[in-house]
Amino acid sequence: MSKQWWKESVVYQIYPRSFMDSNGDGIGDIPGILTKLDYLKNLGIDVVWLSPVYQSPNDDMGYDISDYEEIMTEFGTMEDWDTLLAEMHRREMKLVMDLVVNHSSDEHAWFMESKKSKDNEYRDYYIWRPGKNGGPPTDWKATFGGSAWEYDEATDEYYLHMFSKKQPDLNWENPKLRESVYNMMKFWLDKGIDGFRLDVINMISKKEFLSSYEDYKNGREVLMDYQFNGPKVHDYLREMNEKVLSQYDMMTVGECPKVSPDLALLYTGEERKELNMVFQFEHMGLDKYPGKPKWGLKPLNLLELKQNLTKWQKELENNGWNSLYWNNHDQPRVVSRFGNDSEYHTESAKMLATILHMMKGTPYIYQGEEIGMTNIQFQSLEEYKDIETLNYYREALEEGKQHEDIMASIYAKSRDNARTPMQWDSSEYAGFSEAKPWIGVHPNYHEINVESALENADSIFYHYKKLIELRKKHEIIVYGAYDLILENHPSIFAYIRTLGNEKLLVVNNFYGDETALEWPEEAGGFVTKKKLIGNYGEESAEEEGKIKLRPYESIVYSLTF
Repeated sequence: MSKQWWKESVVYQIYPRSFMDSNGDGIGDIPGILTKLDYLKNLGIDVVWLSPVYQSPNDDMGYDISDYEEIMTEFGTMEDWDTLLAEMHRREMKLVMDLVVNHSSDEHAWFMESKKSKDNEYRDYYIWRPGKNGGPPTDWKATFGGSAWEYDEATDEYYLHMFSKKQPDLNWENPKLRESVYNMMKFWLDKGIDGFRLDVINMISKKEFLSSYEDYKNGREVLMDYQFNGPKVHDYLREMNEKVLSQYDMMTVGECPKVSPDLALLYTGEERKELNMVFQFEHMGLDKYPGKPKWGLKPLNLLELKQNLTKWQKELENNGWNSLYWNNHDQPRVVSRFGNDSEYHTESAKMLATILHMMKGTPYIYQGEEIGMTNIQFQSLEEYKDIETLNYYREALEEGKQHEDIMASIYAKSRDNARTPMQWDSSEYAGFSEAKPWIGVHPNYHEINVESALENADSIFYHYKKLIELRKKHEIIVYGAYDLILENHPSIFAYIRTLGNEKLLVVNNFYGDETALEWPEEAGGFVTKKKLIGNYGEESAEEEGKIKLRPYESIVYSLTF
């Protein structure tokens, strides 16, 4: 397996709308990000992934793009963006942009032309079909609810939208569309960016089923299989790689729902020349019921989590590459989701960080994760902004669910959990803005904020900083083999990393009860032993050949043989 800079990097995702507001309008912006680059450098970040800053009407918070080569006015100007890139590069940090090309906004010039007439030159930039039996071409459902088809009276046809009706799907069957996308990618790469995160990229090829106008009535989860990993997706990605990606020194990570490790190898295998890595969702679906939407609340089973993460570690071990994440702009806060955000907030946040950052792959940190930001519970539905959340509430109510049950699901799973403003200090609006923010600030910002984290040597922030420092110092963390141990232990997540004559033993108590274990046989026979990092300070946790673990305790030992 080849060594690459993106394998050795740690990536930090910025959601610009919620990161830092510089001009007092309540909306985060590019000049605001600029003021926090030294903070990211202090943390040890190598790469920043910037969620979309392109021109957009914001139906889906920037993931509905109306102009791929302009900056959203709320975020600043292209000159601001140029300055941001230059200042990041000056600090030896790289910039990865979000590439959203499964769909555009319905306000994009391409779509405005496409809907004018059936013979418009841009008509086939999108997917249009005649209706059937007085209704849509198929009974496909959109991810955000409702039909995936929207009727257009002017041409008496329907266009496909797998998300919002304001996000029409692009037609990748059209070579002119593909060429337009590739030219847009070159525009940004020629400006000097260092890569792309490719939004739902495994949806760009639609199954042959699309043209048969048949209905598919076996339930939403089965229906969604027709959205992903279509017949020509690898052809398109190899063409993209040949014409664009291979021409630059860059990293790519594709958001790929519904991929298994064998499919991920098709996207990321080094000899395949498609993408560097993918975001998979299997581990983030373990707290929902199989075959059901994400809103069902199923307790996480640690054995399932260990099995799943280990499966990905082992099956991509010698080819392909893992992206490692707990959080992003679409996921609830992990310390609330899989940890304990009250009594053991600091300990469980550090434990979850250790599990992830000691694995093989490229770690991603989502803004606020490094200080342990938590899920929000807004008092009223009106305070929520996410289109998926609002649509779910309406549909669940129509299905007869009770308000309290719906809100319990929203508290746990809404994407707005990740989108509350970054908590910089204890001043009004958490130091994010001088004005009321576009979405409410979490009331715990007085206790959980960057300023207090930086003043506390034992904070979650400094644990993340040390994890990153260790990664840069110890090649074994990046390239060592991974092996799970204590596979069936109900409360301990432990594994060994191996490179040459060195091993790392990573031991994590996943729950709030004390536990103890014998020193693992798999880590026996060492010549030297050193504790690299722990989340309870430096005091010993061993006694007579046993490792004693306090609630959510996490320890990493370096062993030489």
